[in-house]
Amino acid sequence: MPIRCEIVSQDRMVYEGDVDIVVLPGTDGEMGILPHHAPLLTTLKFGLIKVRTQSEEQVFTVAGGVAEIQPTIVTVLADAAENVHEIDVARAEAARKHAEEALASVKTEDVDAYLALEAALRRSNLRLDAAKRFRGGRHTNYPEE
Repeated sequence: MPIRCEIVSQDRMVYEGDVDIVVLPGTDGEMGILPHHAPLLTTLKFGLIKVRTQSEEQVFTVAGGVAEIQPTIVTVLADAAENVHEIDVARAEAARKHAEEALASVKTEDVDAYLALEAALRRSNLRLDAAKRFRGGRHTNYPEE
């Protein structure tokens, strides 16, 4: 018996379907969720969500959020999420370059701006790494958070 999985970002439904397992990047580590899992509420870190059925695996990037696990459904409310096959690599490269340049010029006392730029850099690195790992192409190790 499968478990329902719904991944929702701020602007759209990213994924909806019945799966055999959902693997989430929890803040305390990666966790696999199977049907009939005990109820759980967890925060998510920047990372990859994997949903598997008998015939395929789909991978999504997630930039934080929360997941509610019930015995028959996993609901992910993500700050940002997308399927790795939807990632626009050129746009992600441009975002990374912009964040790196902006970080180099931000004033150290402007903590909010620094943290926002650091998060943008982490997200673009995550997207680039995921696209290279799961869409073919050369694998590059970017620093994790």
